Amino acid sequence: MGSGREVAVFGAYGHTGRFVVAELLDRGFVPVLSGRDAGKLKALAESSESLAGPATRPASVDDPAALDRALTGTAAVVNCAGPFATTAAPVIEAALRAGIPYVDVAAEIEANADTFARFADRARASGAVIVPAMAFYGGLGDLLATAAMGDWTTADEAHIAYGLSGWHPTAGTRAAGAVSHQRRDGGRVRYRNGRLEHHRDELPTLDWPFPEPMGSRPVVGEFTMADVVTLPSHLAVPDVRTYMSVEAARDLAAPGTPEPTAVDARGRSAQTFLVDVVVRSGGSERRATASGQDIYAVTAPLVVEAVDRILGGRTRTVGVASAGALFDAPDFLRALSPHITLEPRP
Repeated sequence: MGSGREVAVFGAYGHTGRFVVAELLDRGFVPVLSGRDAGKLKALAESSESLAGPATRPASVDDPAALDRALTGTAAVVNCAGPFATTAAPVIEAALRAGIPYVDVAAEIEANADTFARFADRARASGAVIVPAMAFYGGLGDLLATAAMGDWTTADEAHIAYGLSGWHPTAGTRAAGAVSHQRRDGGRVRYRNGRLEHHRDELPTLDWPFPEPMGSRPVVGEFTMADVVTLPSHLAVPDVRTYMSVEAARDLAAPGTPEPTAVDARGRSAQTFLVDVVVRSGGSERRATASGQDIYAVTAPLVVEAVDRILGGRTRTVGVASAGALFDAPDFLRALSPHITLEPRP
């Protein structure tokens, strides 16, 4: 448990940031609320008796001194503020200056790749821990694939299929998508033959055999997510493919799709998900799946479990590392059992 340790949350008043703040409180941490909008920080701190007392420390990514003040005395920082192409590097620099771990919830492929490329050597040399994409996209798939690999040291291919009942994207998701679209000049990205490549091919639609009760349903192939950065960062798998249920892909593409609406006391939406991971080597295949409710809400236990394990020394390496490289994947997934259902149980 958190034992009263302070954890800074940059972008605390955003949709995912609020879930992370609530989860930190539930786990016994003291969240330090940060972000560029002082008014929103104050409103969040005053919105609940549970939040009475946590420090609010406004900061923006173009003000290193303010970021340093925001992280003073904290044990770790969680970055929930996208687009991460803009926020990740400045907040990581502040974390390195403060000598504390950095964890973010970035789903942006290029931003995550930038974090590995830019900070790997420095973080390893200083013994720092930097964890990009510790979220539903990038983190959960990586943990499932790592658990499915088991004693395999290599595999020919990994497939991550996202069976979402729908997808009501937040404003942050749309903003991040716009940045990625611009960086790709309107093209697309995929992971083939051990490297990221850009392409302009049309995305195919195919049927994916999800486990019951979901069953087979159409998905958009080559719907590339952050898993193409996290998995290859530590798994010897030259071909990583991700897929998205047609319903969710259509919701995301439609400009009029509303943001998520809470349906329970925890603020979760009615959205359900099933993440189906298949790794193949030669003629053998291994599988792991996770199901649950609300992709944004489930990011909170993922990222807070990561913070708890980092601060407790339950890690396997230092430097820039994805979830599967840093943690005991089966054990980590078991710890998420209040929030997700796993098959097979690792």
